[in-house]
Amino acid sequence: MRLLSTLVLVLISSLTLAQTPQAKTPSGSPTLAEAQDWMQRAETQLLDLNNRAGRASWVQETYITDDTEAISADANDVVIGATTRLIDESVRYDPLVKQMPPDLARKFTLLKLSLTMPAPRDPALRTELTKIAAALDGDYGKSKYCPKTGPFAGKCLGQSEMEQAFATTTDPAVLQDLWVGWHSLGAPLKPNYEKLVKLSNQGSRELGYKDVGALWRAGYDMPPDQFTGEVHRLYEQVRPLYESLHAYVRRKLVEKYGPSAAPNGMIRADLLGNIWAQEWGNVYPLIAPPNGKPPYDLTELLEAKKTQPLDMVHYGENFFKSLGFAPLPKTFWERSMFIRPADRDVICHASAWDVDNNEDLRLKMCIKVRGEDFITIHHELGHNFYQRAYAHQPYLFRSGANDGFHEAIGDTIALSITPEYLKQVGLLAQVPPENENQVIATLLKQGLDKIAFLPFGLMIDEWRWRVFSGEVQPADYNKAWWDLRAKYQGVVPPVARPADAFDPGAKYHIPGNVPYMRYFLARILQFQFQRGLCRKAGYTGPLYKCSIFSNKAAGESLAKMLEMGQSRPWPEALRVTTGEDKMDASAMMEYFAPLKEWLDKQNAGQQVGWSVPK
Repeated sequence: MRLLSTLVLVLISSLTLAQTPQAKTPSGSPTLAEAQDWMQRAETQLLDLNNRAGRASWVQETYITDDTEAISADANDVVIGATTRLIDESVRYDPLVKQMPPDLARKFTLLKLSLTMPAPRDPALRTELTKIAAALDGDYGKSKYCPKTGPFAGKCLGQSEMEQAFATTTDPAVLQDLWVGWHSLGAPLKPNYEKLVKLSNQGSRELGYKDVGALWRAGYDMPPDQFTGEVHRLYEQVRPLYESLHAYVRRKLVEKYGPSAAPNGMIRADLLGNIWAQEWGNVYPLIAPPNGKPPYDLTELLEAKKTQPLDMVHYGENFFKSLGFAPLPKTFWERSMFIRPADRDVICHASAWDVDNNEDLRLKMCIKVRGEDFITIHHELGHNFYQRAYAHQPYLFRSGANDGFHEAIGDTIALSITPEYLKQVGLLAQVPPENENQVIATLLKQGLDKIAFLPFGLMIDEWRWRVFSGEVQPADYNKAWWDLRAKYQGVVPPVARPADAFDPGAKYHIPGNVPYMRYFLARILQFQFQRGLCRKAGYTGPLYKCSIFSNKAAGESLAKMLEMGQSRPWPEALRVTTGEDKMDASAMMEYFAPLKEWLDKQNAGQQVGWSVPK
């Protein structure tokens, strides 16, 4: 009854807002005073509307029904409509931009870039787009594959269960069945995705951008084409590291599964321990070096302490508290979703929420007691502490310096989950003595996630940029997807894909329309942040051994950057913690330098790289 009442109130509020009359635009030439007054009113309205939409979205993702999808779509329709109207109105003040104070001018720019799914001005088309987006989100959340044979027969697996299955299964026949079954769920999403692309592209053009991809790339304090060049520059810095890892993993998987594991020097996507082959940490037992057992298994440590899901969240909160941050609010513990409910469909994909853009912080996650989720919790809480740090900023500055910053903060904290840290918090009895084999084992296990992700993180949005630009048409969606995966990742599907396949739809961020370049940037930035914070902490040893746990100097530097939000261009925020104003992958290369040297020795006389068929 309480949930039903909440849904009704959300719907009534959303509809009321949709009917609220708007202020008339002044006539005549605008003044700076008018521009400042207009922006203040715009930010007040956007804050209110987004808070209401956030609550509707929370209910939709944690209680998936046709009704909650409709309520969320209605609330988002109001937000998108109001934002689109405000962007249109803001054009009136464009002639004043050069005269504006920098903060005000920046707000006008950020307003124009605030929609990741810009809608057409036509109200009917806007409503259609928001309903399509809600349907895609909900359909993905409800997706399940039900194997008819094998160890999972009789069970219907959603995303979380499928990830667990890939983490615990090495039978190639079972993996192929699970992979094919999950990817078949993408095809029904394709018609709605095509409509989303068409309608959001129309909205982007009406805002003055060539397409959605150009709008997304414009959000990095540089022209879109320059940002494309920056991304590829960063990837070229780390590509040799990835290719060395790929060559080693490929050889070990061929030893396990035979030559069919690596056609044309590429690796079958279903054999890499992850449903999307985006991170490979689960295959570590198959490719571990001799005498190179990591000094501990985090999952085993958690189980030995009889750790519960909520305990894991407290570990993450305590890390931030040790740096000088205030505890999470009481409502965080009351309103978050920590485990999968038994009575309804939810979207288990982990995410951090700031429902009121102030103090209503929440975590949405179906936590399992395992090392992977322990790290994920630290990542997601990084979002929450960032959100609260910039809550004092004007509404349009309440975001990360760029979206890669937001993703990198929690990952930076997770780099400090070292043996020394685990001993300090009581999960490890003693810090094991270090030897070269264990160093390589630890870095290899870590690199299977951090390094292996890099080309995947790049290709997701490169594929979308081509889709949005029209370079890739709907008939070629799947072919272009696998062409890019072959080019960057060196992976192939385990079987020929059907003509109607839509494998991108099997990855949440595609139907969910979540820009993905943030994750690629985060993989680079987290090591750059770590190096900067370790220097602030006075640490001078190998970067991979540094933990900033309990270091107030590092915490103060981090807090200063987080408090800036998006109020200044990201190079200025980067300089606060690193002393640098350019994204740079050299810190990542420094972190993994011992591993790179070891991999090159293992790959001596072996092919490094792969052949992409013409």
